[in-house]
Amino acid sequence: MSMAALFRGCWNFYKRSNKHVELTLVSCRSMASKTPVGFIGLGNMGTPMARNLLKHGYPVIATDVFPESCKEFQDSGAQILDCPAEVADKADRIITMLPSSPNVIEVYTGPNGILKKVKKGTLLIDSSTIDPAVSKEMAVAAEKMGAVFMDAPVSGGVGAASLAKLTFMVGGVEEEFNAAQELLTCMGANVVYCGQVGSGQAAKICNNMLLAIGMIGTAETMNLGIRLGLDPKLLAKILNMSSGRCWSSDKYNPVPGVMEGVPSANNYQGGFGTKLMAKDLGFAQNTATSTRTPIPLGSLAHQIYRTMCAHSYSNKDFSSVFQFLREEGYSRSSGSDPDSA
Repeated sequence: MSMAALFRGCWNFYKRSNKHVELTLVSCRSMASKTPVGFIGLGNMGTPMARNLLKHGYPVIATDVFPESCKEFQDSGAQILDCPAEVADKADRIITMLPSSPNVIEVYTGPNGILKKVKKGTLLIDSSTIDPAVSKEMAVAAEKMGAVFMDAPVSGGVGAASLAKLTFMVGGVEEEFNAAQELLTCMGANVVYCGQVGSGQAAKICNNMLLAIGMIGTAETMNLGIRLGLDPKLLAKILNMSSGRCWSSDKYNPVPGVMEGVPSANNYQGGFGTKLMAKDLGFAQNTATSTRTPIPLGSLAHQIYRTMCAHSYSNKDFSSVFQFLREEGYSRSSGSDPDSA
């Protein structure tokens, strides 16, 4: 039995008996905490998340398909291995942070995937945003190997990942939640249990649909105000003290020059890519179709972000919808300079 599984067993026993087992629980937690944590996926989100595990004293064993990402993280003190299977051979708690459903399937079930060498009792936490059905498939595959899979997608973006202020939406066996929470609290300010496997993804899809709608609304509002002659900083200030205030206007304003430290202040580099937002909106569209749920604004947001991807915005932050509306929408239809109005 792995050390992490031993800890989870101690915790579950504690919850069932509710007796004086504090010393045993602390001992098990201490032993589990000293074991390495595997981390697969060292991208814009994964790297700062894994760094926060290091800051909390966890030895991290990691891998990524891009050697430059591995080298950078190795310099931070992590051990780098060649493939997910090697990570699974060395760690009994593994976190994955990957771009898409096919990446998750490959990392878990591929020829060099986690499940090729996973140990019984290993806790597998996937923080990617993927199709809930894929999360359920991975959970079944992991269970066949004696491992435990939980989906734990995140909200907050790169800034929150760097500051360990992410929100984790966790789906899986409730008895395993506290073991997952031990690690996730090192990387986030909020760790919320949502229900069975796939429910974390469901919550994330709903959140991102609202985020996209809110960002488009903020971009349209700011663009209209600017065309009406309002100073963008003044308009943002008014919105943020009025009923129109939202996260996109207050914390992540899409207009260059309004805020520092956000992608709009850096030519929309970094942050959460337009391509990823279009992907997440696709999940929302698919699940809405399968559940016969009307999402007229969500569908329109999906169409807008897909159009942006077709017009060279794929790798820009999703707040670049402001630039898209000004430079693409108006100039292409009228042939005029978007700043001339």
